[in-house]
Amino acid sequence: MAHHEFTTPVTEAQARALRVNDTVTLNGTLYGIRDATQIHMFDRGRKTRFDLSGHAVIHTAPNVKQVPRSAAHPTGYAPVCIGTTTSDRMERFTRPLMQQNGVRIIIGKGGLREGSLAAFGELGGAYLAIIGGTAALETTWIEAIEDVDLDDLNPESLWKFRIKGFGPLLVAMDSHGESLYTRIRRTAQERRADALASLGVTK
Repeated sequence: MAHHEFTTPVTEAQARALRVNDTVTLNGTLYGIRDATQIHMFDRGRKTRFDLSGHAVIHTAPNVKQVPRSAAHPTGYAPVCIGTTTSDRMERFTRPLMQQNGVRIIIGKGGLREGSLAAFGELGGAYLAIIGGTAALETTWIEAIEDVDLDDLNPESLWKFRIKGFGPLLVAMDSHGESLYTRIRRTAQERRADALASLGVTK
């Protein structure tokens, strides 16, 4: 296990250096994205003006408030609570997000499936896990909402956050075919069989 501190964007080599159970802290830019954002991008052909190449995205629909535009709040939005949503709903978007937009790192809750694991291996990426219930802490890692695109989808806009010390986050899926979720499922199945056997249950 190793700890990595990256300033985004990251290279393919940096993404491939990550291994399951490593930890990562990010600085620089982080993009917020969610279901509607990706449905519009990949199902309806909408384009973003943001260059996501080499960047990290987080599965989120942040709670923000409108404020007067200023140097601290250039978009007229201030973060209230920026938490992470469950990733599994967005499984089918991992590959196009990486192939078409160059994303390297996906941050979310609950993990992704085999298709995403294959995309990480082929294209060079990783999934970083956040524990549920930590939205208040995550919000302290966001210095500002620097920009926003596709804002007619608010709150599922495409958000550009300036971050500092975002983490540590756990590498839960890597580019080497390893998934913490697969390991956990396997262990749970093994323990279930042992538990049932100890109770005299044969099926």
